[in-house]
Amino acid sequence: MALTAALTACSGGSDAPGGGSGTTTPAIPAPAIKISPASGSAKVRPDKTVVVTASNGELEEVTVQSGGETIEGKFNSTRTKWISKQPLKPSSKYTVSAKATGQGGPATATSRFTTLKPKNGLEVIDVTPGIKGETVGVGMPIMVRFNLPVQDKAAVEQALEVDAEKPVEGAWRWIDDKYVIYRPAKFWPAHQKVKFTAHLTGVKAGPDTYGVEDHTTTIKIGAAWISTVNTKTHMMVVRRDGKVVQTMKISAGKATTREYTTTSGIHLTMERGDPVTMISPGKKKGDPGYYKEVVHHAVRISNSGEYVHAAPWSVASQGRANVSHGCINASPAQAKWFYDNFHRGDVVKIVGTDRILEWNNGWGFWQLPFSKWKQGSALES
Repeated sequence: MALTAALTACSGGSDAPGGGSGTTTPAIPAPAIKISPASGSAKVRPDKTVVVTASNGELEEVTVQSGGETIEGKFNSTRTKWISKQPLKPSSKYTVSAKATGQGGPATATSRFTTLKPKNGLEVIDVTPGIKGETVGVGMPIMVRFNLPVQDKAAVEQALEVDAEKPVEGAWRWIDDKYVIYRPAKFWPAHQKVKFTAHLTGVKAGPDTYGVEDHTTTIKIGAAWISTVNTKTHMMVVRRDGKVVQTMKISAGKATTREYTTTSGIHLTMERGDPVTMISPGKKKGDPGYYKEVVHHAVRISNSGEYVHAAPWSVASQGRANVSHGCINASPAQAKWFYDNFHRGDVVKIVGTDRILEWNNGWGFWQLPFSKWKQGSALES
């Protein structure tokens, strides 16, 4: 009996079934996912960021979609947060789907919301150059016009992308609230394509004003056609990719008045016409100095009436004297050659006169040093 009692006393034990201490391990909670904007939200601002967070786990996957398009985003280093990287599209329905995993198991969450319809929708209405299949010169700027005034120019400018096959430094300059121009610091490298994209969708451009669609234009830069005109020697030398391809005898403005003086500076070829009717500015028929002439093979190089054109009546003066009303004229055969070979944005450098081309006369943008040009950017401090 004593032995049995001892064995019983040494057994210890508990009233709990199977022995044990009487404590339980708490269950590990599943990951909790939070999405902003919350499901059911309406009139969400397009510039609002989509944020997805997870506690008690890591985000495995996040998708934000509207109409088959997916919004890009980025996880933080611990994959507990995902933030969208681009604006939302106005007047659109979005679905956010998220998955997370943790020790407590997997979890999913969904949010559906609608973005607001802007009172004012901003879009690109013109890009020059923008003619399909056109080849342009190495001096060609990219000129962009909007349908509405842009108040937040920095936000819009930040959405404008220039992607060149042969990248160079460049900058935008705002001409007015609806018009902005891009040019590189130096002429474009020849023989390449330049892609311009306005990532406007969802960009807030001002009060109640958002971009409503993106715009893309591909620009083909051709050979480096650069012409040098010396009004004192009455000669014009044309180079293609650095090689002289034409030497032309010319006659420039006779310079008896300012308006009859050819402007010196870096011009760009703007447009061509055959024929073009030229009428004396500010004069009517019968006034002293009035003229009305029809000229052929005319290539515009400024907005103040300057062209390179054929002038059969001035052949005797070409290479010898300046007798024109301000244009650069040449023999019919050479003017036609120039007309046939040049493109918009080719460079015509003129020297020898005391009248300087204004930077905003036609496409005289290269008249501004690049340091001054980029001061017109909304992103330059």
